[in-house]
Amino acid sequence: MPGKYRQTLHACYLGLVTQAININLAPLFFVIFHEQFGLSFEMLGRLVLLNFGTQFTVDVVALKYVDRMGFRAAAITGHTLSCLGIMGLGILPLLMSNTMLALAIAVFITAVGAGILEIVLSPIVESLPTKAKASSMSLLHSFYCWGQMAVVIITTLSLSLFGRAVWNYIPIFWALLPLYNIIQFARVPLLPLVPEGEQMPISQLFRSPVFFAALVLMLSAGASELTMSQWSSLFAEMGLGVPKVVGDLVGPALFAFFMVVGRTIYGLRGATINLEKALKISSVFCMACYAVTTFARVPLLSLLGSAFCGLSVSLMWPGTLSLTAARFPRGGTAMFGILAICGSLGASVGPWLTGFVSDLSQKSALVQNWSSARGIGVEQGGLRVGLLMGIIFPALMLVGLSVLERKTAAAQAAPSTSA
Repeated sequence: MPGKYRQTLHACYLGLVTQAININLAPLFFVIFHEQFGLSFEMLGRLVLLNFGTQFTVDVVALKYVDRMGFRAAAITGHTLSCLGIMGLGILPLLMSNTMLALAIAVFITAVGAGILEIVLSPIVESLPTKAKASSMSLLHSFYCWGQMAVVIITTLSLSLFGRAVWNYIPIFWALLPLYNIIQFARVPLLPLVPEGEQMPISQLFRSPVFFAALVLMLSAGASELTMSQWSSLFAEMGLGVPKVVGDLVGPALFAFFMVVGRTIYGLRGATINLEKALKISSVFCMACYAVTTFARVPLLSLLGSAFCGLSVSLMWPGTLSLTAARFPRGGTAMFGILAICGSLGASVGPWLTGFVSDLSQKSALVQNWSSARGIGVEQGGLRVGLLMGIIFPALMLVGLSVLERKTAAAQAAPSTSA
């Protein structure tokens, strides 16, 4: 890659770290929101739903306007809103008596910025003059994991060292990174993804069964990853009864570590790995991780199940992007936007479903008896049942990969209907 584009690549890396802050910071405060402000599990799940539901809506709207805005304006706008929303997470609850509304406003602003970044960062990297596109995409998304790890470790240690009373200051610290990246994107060189006039129409994408299979994969990838990453912090502390600093470092932090390991390995050695086979193995492994996390009687095994889930989902999101981009080389920004929409939909529904089922299942006599038999509280039992719902999504991923293989083979056998 020409040296002048390395700055562009590095700015995109920091953009994915910003995304990690957008998505993973608020859940680290869920126990504080639950205990200090009285928010129920369903209300916490609603914040996650608002985050990714807003990203979903922004992704839909951005399909029409990002190409008109251009990559530079879109990236700057996304980082600006991310900065304001992250700051608002710490400031607005101090200014407003309705804490839920204050948090919802902050999450909404953050999510609008995140939705724009989700649309624009992957196509920027895809447009750069690199030879191994799939490896570059995986390496890009590995920086989301580095960011997630940094957010979990630094935030958790700060709360442990200085106490929960300082939690409001932590978001202001994290907002400095998107503020810096605004300056970066104002000056780095950018390239178009597809030459003007050559981009495949959206209508043509939707006429392809292969593309519909790819959308199912993105939905499954988003839900498989975010269900565990969004709830693992609260589950470790309230579902397993371990101290927050231990739960966060062994659960969410190791989740991010194993996710970055998987994405970095593929980023460096992707040319020697069959991506479709790797994704199938990942789906089965992910199902096993969800089962171990929820059913293990020993807290350490549950935490390790949660941690290794990071490895199991590491290739799902970037791998689906790469599979789809290889099949639709003229898909352009709109294609990445549509994929992001489905990823956001999965990332919305999965974590919300966990919160909804957790609250609902606590009223079930079956769950109450099961919790009593295991010597745990009904709240802990409800959390386990809610998190177990996440196993649905890697199972759907496995089915979707098989469908994608069949549809791709059918499309290649009938060129008139192929992508």
